[in-house]
Amino acid sequence: METASKQLVLENISKHFGSLGAVQNVDLVIEPGEFICFLGPSGCGKTTLLRIITGFEQQTIGNLIYDGKVINDVIPQKRDFGIVFQSYALFPNMTVHQNIAFGLNMRKVPKRLSDERVSEILQLVGLTEWERHYPSQLSGGQQQRVALGRAIAIKPRVLLLDEPLSALDAKIRLRLRTVIKKLQEELGITMIYVTHDQEEALAMADRVVIMRDGEIRQIGTPWEIYKEPKTSFIAEFVGISNFITAKKKNGNVQFGQLEMVVSNLDDIDSQMVYLAIRPENIELLAENISAENYLPSNIVEVEAEIINFLGAIVRVTFTLEAEEMIVDISEKEFEKINLRRKDKIKLYFPPDAFHVYSELFKKLI
Repeated sequence: METASKQLVLENISKHFGSLGAVQNVDLVIEPGEFICFLGPSGCGKTTLLRIITGFEQQTIGNLIYDGKVINDVIPQKRDFGIVFQSYALFPNMTVHQNIAFGLNMRKVPKRLSDERVSEILQLVGLTEWERHYPSQLSGGQQQRVALGRAIAIKPRVLLLDEPLSALDAKIRLRLRTVIKKLQEELGITMIYVTHDQEEALAMADRVVIMRDGEIRQIGTPWEIYKEPKTSFIAEFVGISNFITAKKKNGNVQFGQLEMVVSNLDDIDSQMVYLAIRPENIELLAENISAENYLPSNIVEVEAEIINFLGAIVRVTFTLEAEEMIVDISEKEFEKINLRRKDKIKLYFPPDAFHVYSELFKKLI
């Protein structure tokens, strides 16, 4: 396989622990300056794959190539990859300045240059005023900024982050997402970010790598992953989907007493099909709206069973042919119709809003 300068190439990487295949046949090319997220449920192999890249874990088979050179046998400290852990891993007896300078000191960088670099980093991560403080005097978010600063101080070729925000509360996670993304763009550094948080992955990554059972199931931009999930597992894991088990009938689909028009049915050979539709893609029809532009077969009347106010959207739960489903409507729409529990509402299921699958995932929960 030919590799361009500074590309990181994973070539048929597998890792076995006894009979367990933790990572299986992974092929991936990461471009210089790219922000990649490994996303998947617990136990999918994403952290093991990250540890293989760092050199903390040795793959069973396959090659790891950086800048055109195989680095399988290069020890972690010689790879010049920065690492940020979930647990921060700061030295409690060192100040913020000393923690950030640690890697520079290990590389015997002259003190004047080290101090200059630490000052740059403190400014980048917004901790200039905390330079002389110890980790115990910092919040969790500040400690993670120190860990991030320490990792980038050495100007690593690649920065790897293993669930760095999972121990923090929601508002701090949101702020640090922005900090990390800005740093990545300003420094032009290649970042590989492991998370089980789909929102994090979609918000930050240039490309998302979906993993399950040690294998890559889909690679794409956040838009592609969300809008065109390749499997029912991805449709369920990334975002929220309503699922319907149906069978083909006269070119349409039938479930219960309903028969609907669905696009892309010809892509599936089997008679039994599994449909997924996002809650925001189901349309709420106003009472006085003309039905001329809608397929009558795809319009249903249901009862609003549960109404959850979520800020910008309102989530309404309803039952369709014994299946519990949800529709998301805007707060403005909700106000306009003054919806109450047990009210009847008309919904439209656009034919092209369905994703059609030949298999149904086993639910994660």
